[in-house]
Amino acid sequence: MSNAMRSEPPIANPKTRPVDTKLEVVVIPVSDVDRAKRFYDGLGWRLDADFTNDADFRVIQFTPPGSGCAIIFGKNITAAAPGSAQGLYLVVSDIDAARRDLIARGVEVSDVFHDASGVYAGKDEPYLFGRLRIAGRDPEHRSYRSFASFKDPDGNGWLFQEVTTRLPGRIDADETAFSTSSDLASALRRAAAAHGEHEKRNGGKHDENWPDWYAEYMVNEQAGKELPL
Repeated sequence: MSNAMRSEPPIANPKTRPVDTKLEVVVIPVSDVDRAKRFYDGLGWRLDADFTNDADFRVIQFTPPGSGCAIIFGKNITAAAPGSAQGLYLVVSDIDAARRDLIARGVEVSDVFHDASGVYAGKDEPYLFGRLRIAGRDPEHRSYRSFASFKDPDGNGWLFQEVTTRLPGRIDADETAFSTSSDLASALRRAAAAHGEHEKRNGGKHDENWPDWYAEYMVNEQAGKELPL
């Protein structure tokens, strides 16, 4: 084995933070590139690229609103069969609003459904969380448990999944992000209310370090960690 092919030994240091490896794109197999472009443009997704090098190659990239990951499709992009991409998840904070938006854009969307008490076996659809569908929202309005689905013209299958509160450990404790200004404003209001109680517990004295307290509260809240008192 050449030096160029020899792998480096693993770094045995559990305190070392891994190198950031952010998922950038997902490849969607389509049969008609222009038809697919019209469809995803009609969803209101951001068109990032549409370029070709020659008659045998074309790549188009779209990014869903608020997403850090894009999709690409085109000509000679993938050998996968058109329509074979299934179980593609789009996380939304309000599934009813997301569904209404697509319907207004002329897209056929399923009714909202939930799983059968954590049982995902069935014959409805051959992918996770779509196989045994119970009509309506999750009765307890739990995060992660309400869905709606739609397909692109080739049959690639997408799922809306409503996530209102992340499970502990699902957010990088060292990275806090808000997708919209309203999300940030809501987080600030929650932090302000909690900080008011914090000041009351400390005799009503003004906390000069309130920015640090706010920051810790907001980061811990997103990360599912213990909140400051």
